[in-house]
Amino acid sequence: MTVGANQLALLAHIESLKTLRYTPAGLPALDIELVHESEVSEAGQVRQVKLVIKAVALGSLAESLAKQHVGSLWRFSGFLAASRNKPQPSRQLVFHIQSFQSEAPLQSI
Repeated sequence: MTVGANQLALLAHIESLKTLRYTPAGLPALDIELVHESEVSEAGQVRQVKLVIKAVALGSLAESLAKQHVGSLWRFSGFLAASRNKPQPSRQLVFHIQSFQSEAPLQSI
């Protein structure tokens, strides 16, 4: 049953990169922690948002992300899914990264 869209775009710093691993199917996989900080308007008030989110990347994307520096800033896009804890699914969410692009600030001359 399809209920609706599941898309997430997030500007975040890489907090930590785990060692590149391989799934049972042989796909490269990388577990990452991202940190996001922003100000948003909610009900007419400014709210400070700071969060750490667990993320995963698969395939060639995982290999590319594994080469990036901790602390670097990126724009990530992907979807949310429940963590795969056995024997039952977890209530913890994981951000599945499908793309990323640089958000490095421009250098002033």
